[in-house]
Amino acid sequence: MLGRSVVAALLAMNFAAVPSFAQTKAPAKPEAKPAAAPAVKEAADKPAIKMGKDEGKGFLARHEGFLADLKATNGKVDVLFVGDSITDGWRRGGKKVFDANYGSQAPLNIGIGGDRTQHVIWRLQNGEVEGISPKVAMLMIGTNNLSANTDEEIVAGITKCVTTLREKLPKTKVLLLGVFPRSAKPTDAARARIKTINAAIAKLDDAGKTVKYLDIGEKFLDKEGNLTKEIMPDALHPNEKGYEIWAEAVKSTLADLMK
Repeated sequence: MLGRSVVAALLAMNFAAVPSFAQTKAPAKPEAKPAAAPAVKEAADKPAIKMGKDEGKGFLARHEGFLADLKATNGKVDVLFVGDSITDGWRRGGKKVFDANYGSQAPLNIGIGGDRTQHVIWRLQNGEVEGISPKVAMLMIGTNNLSANTDEEIVAGITKCVTTLREKLPKTKVLLLGVFPRSAKPTDAARARIKTINAAIAKLDDAGKTVKYLDIGEKFLDKEGNLTKEIMPDALHPNEKGYEIWAEAVKSTLADLMK
C-alpha cells in the first residue's frame, strides 16, 4: 500500500528575512514588514496533489477504492474512463446512460470529482491502471485547472496525462475529448480559454493510431452558444440528457477505436 507522504504538496511559501543593521544615533524607525512571497502554484504537468485535511482523506479513499475495483476486474477492462467530476458523474446522473451504452463493454471508471491534471497523473502513476490493457481510454480533464493554471500549463498537464496513459497502457488507444464548455454564456471568459486549450491539445491526435482527439462541446450548446440548464443545470456538469448527448456523440468514434 502506498505511503501517505507521497501525496503531500507545498501550497505556499512565506519567507521573512529581517536584515541586521548597526545601531546609530538616529531615532529608531518602525521595522517594515517584509512582503509575503507569492503562493507557489502547482505545475499542471507535475504529479503533486493539492489537498486540504478532509480532501486528502477523501481522495486517498477514492484512490484505494479504485485499486480494489481494478483488482475485481481480474484484468478484464475494455473501456477506461479517466477524468474529474464530469467523468465521475457517469455513476450518478449518467448511470442509466452508462449502463445502457457501456455496461456490456467491461468498463472501468476512474473519474474523481475535483481532480485536476496533476491528480490524474499521480493516480495513473500509482497503480490505478496496473494489470489491465483496455482497448480504449476515454480522457476528459482540465476544467478544474482553469482557476489555478495558465492555458499553457493546462495544455502541458493534459499532454502529460495522455503520455502517461500511453506509457502505462501501450496497447490502449486514447480517445482524448476536448474540455467541455462551461459557463452559461458564450461570452464568458472560460469559453475563450477552453477554445484555446482545445485547439492546442487537438494537435495530439495522430489520426487515431494511438490518440484520437474529439471535440463534442458544441453538442451541448443551443444555436446561440448558450449552455442551458436543460443540459447542464450548473453550467458545468451534465444531467442525464447531457450524458445521453455525450454517449451519442462519441459512439461511432469509440466503436472505430475498439475494432
